[in-house]
Amino acid sequence: MTLHRLAAMRAAGEKIAMLTCYDASFARLLDDAGVDVLLIGDSLGMTLQGRDSTLPVTLDEMAYHVQCVARGNRFAWIVGDLPFASYHTGTEQALLSAAALMRAGAHMVKLEGGGWTVPVVRHLVERGIPVCAHLGLTPQSVHALGGYRIQGRDEDGAERLLREARELAEAGAAMLVVELIPSALGERLAQSLPIPVIGIGAGPGCTGQVLVLHDMLGVTRGRLPRFVRNFMQGSDGIEAAIRAYVTAVKDGSFPDPAQHGY
Repeated sequence: MTLHRLAAMRAAGEKIAMLTCYDASFARLLDDAGVDVLLIGDSLGMTLQGRDSTLPVTLDEMAYHVQCVARGNRFAWIVGDLPFASYHTGTEQALLSAAALMRAGAHMVKLEGGGWTVPVVRHLVERGIPVCAHLGLTPQSVHALGGYRIQGRDEDGAERLLREARELAEAGAAMLVVELIPSALGERLAQSLPIPVIGIGAGPGCTGQVLVLHDMLGVTRGRLPRFVRNFMQGSDGIEAAIRAYVTAVKDGSFPDPAQHGY
């Protein structure tokens, strides 16, 4: 998988299947099952470390898990999250942090937020580091957002997201993740931007979909977001569940706007 291939998939209308991944064993399994993009998310703070948020995750921890995933992967595109406070002080800090993940085996780094991140994205891209942006619900800013709430519901919020997305794409971001936004806004973003738009709780109109691996395998305990589907139900094993997810994303049956949308 390459950036050119991902762009070609978007142009051809082929949906992109992404899942989070944190270790070599699952990397090989997801890769064999046809997952296009493996995201080493700072969600590992909650799924692996048992924390309440992504905020405590460090750059060293992210680099370690990127290394693990890279060892198990053969074909999928690897995206590594830049964790909280690893790019916030400016472009030079962002470059050093991104370089650490790229050396560990990432093909692309992901960062959260719009507006102030535009010069950061431009700085990284100009230095040969592919960037995935992330808008909507940005978990690193969960306290500033007032909790895990749907973003872009009113016209002002939607227009702000559209403006920030355009600015990030113009700065060189090659992919955008949008989280917990109305389905109609997810479709508007996918249609108006020249880059793949990957949704998580953003409706079926996005270029592709991503879920947290532990959520879609039914491992996560407690109440899950509306946009999650447990693919272990009706499957005879983990690999079958992952293949079912890939198939459902590709054929457009997941997400179902009535069940998983906003």
